[in-house]
Amino acid sequence: MRLGLNLGYWGAATDASAAVELAREADRLGYSVVWSAEAYGSDAATTLAWVGALTERIELGSAVFQIPGRSPAMTAMTAASLDALSGGRFRLGLGVSGPQVSEGWHGVPFAKPLARTREYVSIVRTALARQTVRFDGQHFRLPLPDGAGKPLKLAVHPIRDRIPIYLAAIGPANLQLTGEIADGWLSIFLAPEHAGEQLDAIRAGRARAGGDADLAGFDVVASTPVVIGPDPQACADPVRGYAALYIGGMGSREQNFYNALARRMGYEAAAEQVQELFLAREYRAAAAAVPWEFVDRTSLLGPKERIAERMQAFAEAGVTTLSVSAAGGSGAAAVQALRTLAEALAASGVGD
Repeated sequence: MRLGLNLGYWGAATDASAAVELAREADRLGYSVVWSAEAYGSDAATTLAWVGALTERIELGSAVFQIPGRSPAMTAMTAASLDALSGGRFRLGLGVSGPQVSEGWHGVPFAKPLARTREYVSIVRTALARQTVRFDGQHFRLPLPDGAGKPLKLAVHPIRDRIPIYLAAIGPANLQLTGEIADGWLSIFLAPEHAGEQLDAIRAGRARAGGDADLAGFDVVASTPVVIGPDPQACADPVRGYAALYIGGMGSREQNFYNALARRMGYEAAAEQVQELFLAREYRAAAAAVPWEFVDRTSLLGPKERIAERMQAFAEAGVTTLSVSAAGGSGAAAVQALRTLAEALAASGVGD
């Protein structure tokens, strides 16, 4: 198992230079990848270009580029450019976002996200392989019929023959699609105790595509908050607000993928309570209602020795990249957390 750094949404922190320093420290420590996200603020591509210019070895991942926010061709252009500029260090993470952002921000219908993702990835792969792009699908048609356009080929060369593509997936059908068409899975709220069913869905997709049932060569990325300290339960407090935001507020009452995930993990009553409180704008109460067990199983909390033990559990569950975010501090404290995590991985015996 390798370590990655999740910078999250650029601009969420007040000091952007501190995030760059985190990426540079992760680079020095041998972390495998740094990920950047986007929603309806800063974009991930600009952030990764900046980080890539200030680092040397660490790979650069989008977690994620929003599928409704870019045409497949633009995503291929951006991926090829980032890969070339970074010396072959780019990983392309994609996701459909949610109906609020897709329809409210980008003006793109959210319907049939799996079919759109399948077509999108196919076009991106064709373009990145520098093949002439022709596609006649339900959601994308290239070139447009009866128009002036003609089939084109990407005019720049990525460094690598194949840029790895990751999908952010939560539901069972999306997990199967991820196994079938992607090189890796970007997970959220992954708990080793509940990962078996999710990975089985990915294996089913891999089998459908003729891949290995043991997920050989497939990267399972767990996005994991980290808070280091002597008392694990106290360490959970900085994570509760983040968990409540997703379980309670990311989506509508009728359509919240993270809330549905928590329910599938066995936290039905808590997920309902968190959502009710969050939608009522009782944010502190919503955070307090997130179960300790949920936070503990999906995070790394406590002293270095306990974190090393939990790293073993993540590795045994099938995680190959543990992508961490320092939830308990910033600046020097966050830098120290990255160092402690590197030490914990070395002590765990499961590091690659």
